[in-house]
Amino acid sequence: MHVFVTGGTGHSGPYIISELIAAGHEVSALARSDAAAAAVSALGAKVRRGSLEDLDGLKMAAADSDGVIHVAHRQDLLPTGGIAAVAAAEVPIMLAYGEALAGTGKPLVVSGSIGSPGWENLGRPATEEDPTLPGGDEYKGTLRVRNVVETTVIGLAERGVRSSIVRIPPIMHSTTDNAGFLPLLIGLAKEKGVIGYPGDSANLWSAVHVRDLASLFRLALEKGPAGKYWHAVGDEGISFREIAEAIGSRLGLPAVSIPADVLMLPGYFGFLANLVTLDLPASNLITRQTLGWEPAQPSLLADLDNGHYFPAG
Repeated sequence: MHVFVTGGTGHSGPYIISELIAAGHEVSALARSDAAAAAVSALGAKVRRGSLEDLDGLKMAAADSDGVIHVAHRQDLLPTGGIAAVAAAEVPIMLAYGEALAGTGKPLVVSGSIGSPGWENLGRPATEEDPTLPGGDEYKGTLRVRNVVETTVIGLAERGVRSSIVRIPPIMHSTTDNAGFLPLLIGLAKEKGVIGYPGDSANLWSAVHVRDLASLFRLALEKGPAGKYWHAVGDEGISFREIAEAIGSRLGLPAVSIPADVLMLPGYFGFLANLVTLDLPASNLITRQTLGWEPAQPSLLADLDNGHYFPAG
């Protein structure tokens, strides 16, 4: 299968490209710059020069392929428009793919968020059958403002596109993770001299190793039915306190509770305060049963114990 991939130089992209090539697929990856072109070429992928702003170019790339995996985002819009602007820019991209792939039955697999079904009233781990809710405001928009992208992609199934969403947890860990949530928490702990957690921190977070995530994208591309959600969760629910204590143990710093009445005030968590209280457990049962996906990489706590997040010096 000839697969067109966007986001090939991000955190997950290189692993997805390598997974596809190892499985015998031919990969063309979008590259905006010379540096990006060199990076995807080094992975064994063909270079497709272009940008996410060029919708005609994306349509041509999709039409020339046997399937599309899209994990790129307009990160350049974050400083001025926030996540809402990033999401707004993605909808036309999904519609462009829809035009190129309509009626072909070709796969389109796009990254989503494990928080898209909502967390306020579920009272249980989210499942793949929980629909994406309407997008939220900026308070909860970190996990939900992109929901319009997910619903757009799922809607393309009615136009003859084998479209699906891979919902990704807030923590995607690996040896190359240098800008995700864990590095942020570790940097904050070093700055403050303690590692904080909210209240009693009974809230649960899900997580996935990026290599397991890559294998799920491949399986969804190869055999995923149209209009489905897949849950890329290796750890279905770890308490935030456990995560904090694991970080504190590696750094030799105490893990301390941040009381609820001061959590939202300027202080320890800063802009992360709205995120750390979320309860985001999720099941992967349907994903495993339908696609045969079995996470095989280290769990989050095992990966923290491996030490690569805490280089010496």
